[in-house]
Amino acid sequence: MNDQSNASEQTSAPRVGMLTISSEYTGQRLDNFLITLLKGVPKSHIYRILRKGEVRVNKGRVQAAYRLQEGDVVRIPPLRLAEPTATPSVHNKQLQDLEQRILYEDEQVIVVDKPAGMAVHGGSGISYGMIEALRQMRPQCQALELVHRLDRDTSGCLLLAKKRSALKSLHEQMREGKTTKIYLALVKGAWRGEARKIEVALRKNTLQSGERMVRVDHVEGKAATTLFSPEAVYARASLVRATLYTGRTHQIRVHAQHMGRPVAGDPKYGDAPFNKEMKTHGLKRLFLHAHILGFHLPGVAKQIIVTAPLAEELRQVLNGLEQGRGGL
Repeated sequence: MNDQSNASEQTSAPRVGMLTISSEYTGQRLDNFLITLLKGVPKSHIYRILRKGEVRVNKGRVQAAYRLQEGDVVRIPPLRLAEPTATPSVHNKQLQDLEQRILYEDEQVIVVDKPAGMAVHGGSGISYGMIEALRQMRPQCQALELVHRLDRDTSGCLLLAKKRSALKSLHEQMREGKTTKIYLALVKGAWRGEARKIEVALRKNTLQSGERMVRVDHVEGKAATTLFSPEAVYARASLVRATLYTGRTHQIRVHAQHMGRPVAGDPKYGDAPFNKEMKTHGLKRLFLHAHILGFHLPGVAKQIIVTAPLAEELRQVLNGLEQGRGGL
């Protein structure tokens, strides 16, 4: 009952016990730590036992917002856990395909070339996504978490952390704009001139239907910056590099729309006649690809740069546009 264990090694919620916090969890809020640890326990119940003082840190009562420190001893009271639900099983063929898509892996992170059409996580009618599949592929990586997200229809570099220390460091880098994130996008019209930087604030809205929409909002929006650079110009479309200086939801798609060059195949922010025209060139999806990802890892001096090649289906679209190619 009072056996003491290490939180970095804990894989399932104990019925009662004393957990010693390792450096992996330093700085994490107590409530978030418990929500992750006590899978099957409703959040409302977790906050209830916190309010009642049934969870103790170093034998004392603490608030839900308390930041854990290395060496803290957390008491977990006896809890009745819900029966675990069956983990969605990903077909072996799909796992084999994803294994071939791993671009970089070490003891701290995995970078995978996410295929278009696959969500980053399950939910909203989707039984599983990239995170569930990779957890099935790497069952020994018990702390595997998404570092960032890609839209379901976007392909390319997706970064996951195997350790909380790596997750914390990478989140900090992204907040401070220290990561390199470059996308390839096909946009409407023949590009004229040099690179163009769009610095337009964006605001995220949720419609009554639950759909997320992002709009330009100079008053209440959050600062967002994208640099668009021409790679190839065709008669009716252009391939551009989009370098992100911030990481807002749908940022590239909305900034492209704002400058009058919506991304090809975009059903939400795109141009319907342009999308229809691109279909004649074989485009069946959003032409947006996370091409280059650069980041630093704790204890590694050199920046890691990972490149995801453009998918063959998108290369075929570009080949179909070659006939009407223009000049920069």
